[in-house]
Amino acid sequence: MDLELRTVEGKGRKVLYVGGEIDAHTAPQLKDEIIPLTEEQETKVIVDLTNVNYIDSTGLGVFIGALKSAKNHNSKLELTGLNDRIKRLFSITGLDEVMNIDEDKREEAK
Repeated sequence: MDLELRTVEGKGRKVLYVGGEIDAHTAPQLKDEIIPLTEEQETKVIVDLTNVNYIDSTGLGVFIGALKSAKNHNSKLELTGLNDRIKRLFSITGLDEVMNIDEDKREEAK
């Protein structure tokens, strides 16, 4: 399955809308999109995963790399719109303890 990516900028933040499956095949595409966003100094990057139905360990690795990049550039990374299965994956791996995950909202498309 293909990965759909769309970035919207505004209000001092960048929102990356992701759709599809994040796996070994699509993770490089996500990495190419998310890392440059986190490398901008003091930027808030919100990743809306509302339309993502699957993430494997390769995909989790991309988010860990993005978190490290954000910290190195004084930026913030937040994940929103996780479905129950993906929330459980982040919980099982302990990533919900180190990543900013907003479980209550989905970013409104601008």
